[in-house]
Parts: sequence; structure tokens; C-alpha cells
Amino acid sequence: MNLRERAEKNESYIIERRRFYHTCPELSGQEVETAKSIKADLEAMGIEAELCKTCNGVVGVIRGGKPGKTVALRADIDALSVVEETGLPFASKNEGAMHACGHDNHIAMLLGGAKILAEIKDELPGTVKLLFQPAEEIAVGAKAMIDEGVLDGVDAIYGAHIWGDFDAPLVDVSAGNRMACCDGFTIEVEGVSTHGSTPHLGTDALVAASAIVQDLQAYVSRNNNPLNPCVVTIGTINGGQRFNILANKVVMEGTVRTFSRETLATIEEDLRRIVKNTAEAFGAKADVTKYAHMTPPLINDNEEINAIARAAAVKLFGEEGVGNLPTMMGSEDYAFFMEKVPGIYAFLGSRDADHPYINHHEKYDVPEDVLKRGAAMYAQFAADYLEANA
Repeated sequence: MNLRERAEKNESYIIERRRFYHTCPELSGQEVETAKSIKADLEAMGIEAELCKTCNGVVGVIRGGKPGKTVALRADIDALSVVEETGLPFASKNEGAMHACGHDNHIAMLLGGAKILAEIKDELPGTVKLLFQPAEEIAVGAKAMIDEGVLDGVDAIYGAHIWGDFDAPLVDVSAGNRMACCDGFTIEVEGVSTHGSTPHLGTDALVAASAIVQDLQAYVSRNNNPLNPCVVTIGTINGGQRFNILANKVVMEGTVRTFSRETLATIEEDLRRIVKNTAEAFGAKADVTKYAHMTPPLINDNEEINAIARAAAVKLFGEEGVGNLPTMMGSEDYAFFMEKVPGIYAFLGSRDADHPYINHHEKYDVPEDVLKRGAAMYAQFAADYLEANA
């Protein structure tokens, strides 16, 4: 079965659904109408579909004509609070919301892949689960769906992201580190207020906080293995009451990003020690009042699945159609799925001369002729995985 040809025959459908979902983006946790529309689209293909109970996810099921394993395919569906400036005739009609990360394309590509798989379901040795996941941008959607049991009985999973910093129409199925974890933390520093003319009578929480920021960077450069990518970022600093008064309190928020599970096992304790001891050196008090593991690292480390995905890409597009997107320190809550079942995360390039903008930009758009490739990859991976494990 030539799934590339089937994807090409369904191209107009894929593009039409992309344009529809682009017009009506819904923010993370608010994807009610999006989910209803996806369910209706699946049912129109004759695919079983149901809405999740605790989130705005949708699960579709394609039962093959022969017994076998179960493979899941995932697409995220939420939008960003971005005011669109693309000028597209199908631009967002929901003020203040835009599919600036490309999730409208993910919905359309998975619907296209589902359409292909529904057409050949009698030939499939196993079952395909279609996971349309909400709230990726706030990193809670994957866990919500997992808690509802969507991965029960699933043997493998495939997900993909369209990417504005990667040349169209290449597909990336690289092995190894792909996206970093994201841990979030809050630091509170306590000092003693006094007039700015008498600093010796108080304790400046801002000075202590600035020292903490510097020492956290020294941790990365001197305590972390330089061969291990690690980034500690302080993103917000809030403190002080008035321009001529020493601050008595500062609150800072930040993130840790790395691929190393060994680093993740120790870094919270290390940060707490640095924060506490640095503040004490200035006579202040400080602590990490909140530390959360927001997303795990996303690592394509299953050799069997890596091989199936690469073979699928080459079968569809040849060696010349497969590229390599460098590892990045951004994060993706799809990693929660891959903590539970073996899987892979792929990327589809959308950058060309007419589409220079990257994801999250208010003018982000894609060359729509790449969408059939994303749909073909969903279908080809599912079919090849089931066949290989029949």
C-alpha cells in the first residue's frame, strides 16, 4: 500500500481542515469547541471517538482487520495568546488567540493520517489510537490524558511537531536527545527595610537576590559537567517598595533545563543550598519555596522504534527528504507519554523563502504542501509498527 499516494489524494481535505482550525483557536484548557469538532471529524470517517472526561482531549480508535499490537498517534490542539498578524484570509476569528505554534497543522495532519488508516483498516494487524491532546502549552494536557487511561494497552507512540526553524519539506526522526526537561522554581529572599541613606541599618534583599542569580550561573559553569547541557534561568525578579528604601523582600522565578536524569536527581537540593548560603552571606534569608518537575526530557532512545520511524520516512520521501534538526533546550509535555510507553518524536520543516517566521511569532505560517507529508508519516509509522510487531 502506497501511503504517500493516499496522502496526496487527501491533501485538499488536510488543508481545508487546517484552515478551519486556524480560524477558531482556543487557548490551553479552553479547547471545548475544538474537541467537539475533532470528534465530529473522526466520526464522519467512521472512526470511534470520545471526549475525555477531565480535560478537552479526544481519543479516536481504529481497529484493524487482524489482531495485533496497539500504536498511538498524538497531536496537540491548543493555541497561544498571540494577536495574529499573518493577513491570511483564514486568520483567527478569536481575538487574542492564534495557532502561532502550529497546532492547527498538527490537528489536520493527524486527521489526514487517520483518514488514510481508516481506508486501509482491514489490512492493519492491530489497533491505532488517535490522541488529540489539549493544554500542551501549559504542560498539563498529556498528564491529564494519561490519568484517564488513554495509554492503557498501548505498545508504542508517535508524535510530531511542525517547526519554523527547520527547512521545508524535510522530516526529522533523529535519535537521541531532542528536547530538554523543564523544571520550574520560585525563590523568596527576605531582608530588612531601611532608608537608602542608611543601608547599614537594614539588609538589602535585592543585593542578596542579585548575588543568588550570579551564583546560580556559576553552578552551571563550575558544578555541572560541561558535556551535559544544562541551563538555569531566572526569568522574573520582583521586589522593593520604593526607590529610596532597601527592599525587604524579593521573589524570583526561573527554570532548569537539561537532558540528564542524574542532574535532575540532585539539582533541586543543590539550588536550595546555594540560595540559602548565598543569602546568609549578606545577612538575609532565602529559600526555594516551590520546585516543580514540569516536563521530563524528551529523548528518542528506543532503537526499534527509531529504526521503524526512519525507515518509514525514507520509504515515503527518500534519503533526501530526511533532515536533522539540532537538539534544542525547549520542552514538550509529549515526554510524559514517552515515560509510559516506548515512542519517538519527529519534526516537520516549515521554513522556506515565503515562510521565514518561527513558531510563536505573530506572523507564523506554513507552506501547506508539507502537511500531506506529516499525515503520511503518521499513517506510515502506525502501519509499519503494527506490521513489524504482528
